[in-house]
Amino acid sequence: MDTMKSIIQRYQHQRVTLVEAGATRHQSIFNGLKVLAGDHPHSQLPTPQVVIIHDAVRPFVEEDVLVRVVTAAKDHGAAGAIRPLVSTVITPSADGYLDQSLDRAKHRASEMPQAFLFDVIYRAYCQCSDYDMEFGTECLHLALKYCHTKAKLVEGSPDLWKVTYRRDLYAAESIIKDRISQQICVITDTKEDAGCIGFLQELLKKEIEVKGTSVTLCPNGRDLQKVFQGDCYNFVCINMRSSDFQETSKLLDELENAAPSSLYPVAVVSVHFLDFQNVSFSERMKELKEMKDLAKEVKKQNVFLYGLLISFTQDNPQQLQENVRQGASIITSLIKDRNAELTGQLLVA
Repeated sequence: MDTMKSIIQRYQHQRVTLVEAGATRHQSIFNGLKVLAGDHPHSQLPTPQVVIIHDAVRPFVEEDVLVRVVTAAKDHGAAGAIRPLVSTVITPSADGYLDQSLDRAKHRASEMPQAFLFDVIYRAYCQCSDYDMEFGTECLHLALKYCHTKAKLVEGSPDLWKVTYRRDLYAAESIIKDRISQQICVITDTKEDAGCIGFLQELLKKEIEVKGTSVTLCPNGRDLQKVFQGDCYNFVCINMRSSDFQETSKLLDELENAAPSSLYPVAVVSVHFLDFQNVSFSERMKELKEMKDLAKEVKKQNVFLYGLLISFTQDNPQQLQENVRQGASIITSLIKDRNAELTGQLLVA
């Protein structure tokens, strides 16, 4: 309970009520239903028309699946997501020999989420036998057995698999990285749409959806609030005019105010253009050396800060174009890989 309370506090969830778990799956669900039914001390939650039961180990459920199972539950009393079987199910005999094999085409895997009219599922649990309460795993079966309610089966998405083994954590991490790397917000300190900045944005658009471009950051953080409502976790901050990374610092300050505890790591790529004819490489490195210390601080807030230096000379536009191409590739890789070990590093294109 303490762990869950700390998570709720850290991510500022407002509409979450914690209930003590039971010794088995069905006992835990029944404890939650009791709170919703008002059959629990200090319970002040309204009784819903429909209740959704879901597993935390299936973190990638789509909103469309939730809508379809809830709609089906309203019409039929109970509904659950299903998926095709990927392996054949067999029944072994007591002495370890094959007894029978089920036709995979005629059977489905029961998945979560499942939805029920509250009165149906609560009544089923109130009548549930001790054996079913201790050894049962299928909520739809309880609705059928004790309330004679046949569940409507809804085809689920491939992402409803369970995170069960250690290897599943790596697959889950890959899915999360892919989902949160689809959009970026580009922030620049100049209104120059053409030239190297415009070219860089066009290259990025070929790989990632550019959520929007902000020329200046609003002091009250309204720009970022709009971006976070769209679940954007990637920022490319282009420092064209300033000698250091002032715009990046402003962005990091506003990120702290707009999203003090982001659920997923926020990636910030601070881009700097270096004109070798006007500023030496060593001078620019001195100006940017504090980035590593800053990256360590913001990493505590779940922000990954990376640096990118794009060098050029005014008399060689072709080289600038090539360096910008390399810079776009580096930005894309940083956002998609989200390598925590590279935070605070200044990469050169």
